[in-house]
Amino acid sequence: MRILLCEDERELSNAIVAILKHHNYTVDAVYDGTDALDYAISGEYDVILLDIMMPKMNGLEVLRQLRKIHVYTPVLVLSAKSEIEDRITGLDMGADD
Repeated sequence: MRILLCEDERELSNAIVAILKHHNYTVDAVYDGTDALDYAISGEYDVILLDIMMPKMNGLEVLRQLRKIHVYTPVLVLSAKSEIEDRITGLDMGADD
């Protein structure tokens, strides 16, 4: 399984990548929304782990752009935000969880 991890906090990203690789997943990590969009469009991923709060372009805008151009790779949203409204917004924009 090939995973795109989009997380701007490098230490957290490195930890997640290490765990996923330990479990034999192939992982590409990016640290801002612009790279997240570029990789998601150009690569073949089975799932995208997408942080909402990233520099250059936030995760919800990345998700909106992906769905607009018919990229339907499953997206799991990572967020420090805990409000129900934030979760609903992500799901309404096309996130899978």
